[in-house]
Amino acid sequence: MIFSRARLYAVMTRLLAVLLLPFACLRSPGRARYLACQWALGLRFPAEDLSGLVPAVREAFTAARTEAFWRDDQLIGLTSGHRDAAEQHRLFTDEVRRTGSVREACRLVLPPAESTHVSGIALDVRPTEGAAWLERHGGVHHLHRRYDNEWWHFEYHLCPPPRLPYPGAGAPADGRPRVRTGEWVV
Repeated sequence: MIFSRARLYAVMTRLLAVLLLPFACLRSPGRARYLACQWALGLRFPAEDLSGLVPAVREAFTAARTEAFWRDDQLIGLTSGHRDAAEQHRLFTDEVRRTGSVREACRLVLPPAESTHVSGIALDVRPTEGAAWLERHGGVHHLHRRYDNEWWHFEYHLCPPPRLPYPGAGAPADGRPRVRTGEWVV
């Protein structure tokens, strides 16, 4: 039987979590599975940064990935969560330069005033299997996929928001992004 690298990482992470369970029981008996999962996933995805997320979003995400981990052997990692306005502006202006158009850039990256990453309620997750799990089960945790063209992007909403074909699709009828003149240099 040949394992893919992703599957091997998943098996190793699961084994690590099982080995960490006794220590998690000592530290927090009622939350041992949660704690062991977070420790193991922290080692699997060491570059993750959950800081800056709204507390309810952080709690929902960690609860969802704990459920995915123990119930369905599914790993869910965070590629990007909260971004400050300066980082979002840099991503947006880079995309404007790459595409040559503010309108086209908004199909993948929104300006800071519109990005839910800046407000701390958006999550970009990995791997694709983890995102698929979150799309099927994330609603229980108020985590919803927002855009058809971004399998990785989820947002925290108490009620499912309307699904859009891409970021910026909710722009005004004239097609221009909702950026105040002079606010962003592109």
